Amino acid sequence: MAEAVILEAVRTPFGRRGGALRETRPDSLLALALRGVVDRAGLDPARVEDVVNGTVTQAGEQGANPGRLGVLLAGFPVTTAGVSLNRMCGSSQQAFHFAAQAVAAGDMDYAIGSGVESMTRTPMFLDVSLGREGLNAFNALNPELFRRHELIHQGESAERIADRWGFSRQDVDEFSKESHRRAAAAQAGGWNAEILPVPGVAPDASAMTLSKDEGVRAVLDEAKMASLKPAFRPEGKGVVTAGNSSQISDGASAVLVANADVAKADGLRARARFRARVVVGSDPMLQLTGVIEASRIALKKAGLTLRDMDWVEVNEAFAVVPMVWARELGASLDRLNPWGGAIAHGHPLGATGAGLMAKMLAGLEKTGGTFGLQTMCIGHGQATATIVERLG
Repeated sequence: MAEAVILEAVRTPFGRRGGALRETRPDSLLALALRGVVDRAGLDPARVEDVVNGTVTQAGEQGANPGRLGVLLAGFPVTTAGVSLNRMCGSSQQAFHFAAQAVAAGDMDYAIGSGVESMTRTPMFLDVSLGREGLNAFNALNPELFRRHELIHQGESAERIADRWGFSRQDVDEFSKESHRRAAAAQAGGWNAEILPVPGVAPDASAMTLSKDEGVRAVLDEAKMASLKPAFRPEGKGVVTAGNSSQISDGASAVLVANADVAKADGLRARARFRARVVVGSDPMLQLTGVIEASRIALKKAGLTLRDMDWVEVNEAFAVVPMVWARELGASLDRLNPWGGAIAHGHPLGATGAGLMAKMLAGLEKTGGTFGLQTMCIGHGQATATIVERLG
């Protein structure tokens, strides 16, 4: 079996909804990421055999297979194929898993796992609401699902996690402020080497500079943050607010995967190898806790322990997700989301997974680390996890 390695990984800045990327179509954002990842690696795009793309809301400007459309817009030859998938928040992490599996199986030598989501131009749930304003997405689901499972909003799942594990409003707000502090430090240090410039947006922009909504401004003012109302439960009865949840965002990302031997023969440098790729199903009611078991399985597959991990990315869909992950695994927060997470830099759904991998590789290289773990919670109760080993 061939060894799949990562040659390059990039992301655009993640801009807040209605922010700096509001005028950029999602297929154009994806094209930018696809072109950027091959250009940085020094690979002729004609060598890329397939682009696997993750997009959650495949409707409107994100419909009609954005993976293939992004390939054409990027100027790749028409011989490069493209496909789009939806594993909700884990979509582009799954995309680079599929790319790596195709390479490992010997089906192709070069493939890209990518993701794109413009939550400004293609609002979340547009695919199930069919464009009808105000239609509750749950109304489009099969009623039989609700007889079999307690399906609830992710925000309510976050509240139930806070209840069960005893996380207070102060706990989640403090975690969120630290996410912003870390992201701001990375931006100030110019460490986010994974970010591609976007025309009309400053090349060194991080999500922090693009995110100016109420929840973010509140971080700079503790009284303001404390005054934010719970978003999913009546005031005073919940802990989840705009300030301790991921930001609705726009962005794109891409991970270039190759056959290690072929890439070496072509004179290309591998940045990392895969040590584990995992997907699990989990309780659809507590749907955010799958990251715990996914991480355990990934570590076992890799033959490593959490102590071996130099960098960990747990997607900050809500502050309680990395908090419960750390509590259950007994993990130190020092190596968890060292440059901040989605609370600070945003969560453009389908683009986040490959974007976190790009950030983690940049972080491992910056700090001289070797092993990295990335994991993401997924709606309806799933999770993805990846362990990589940085190569010198």
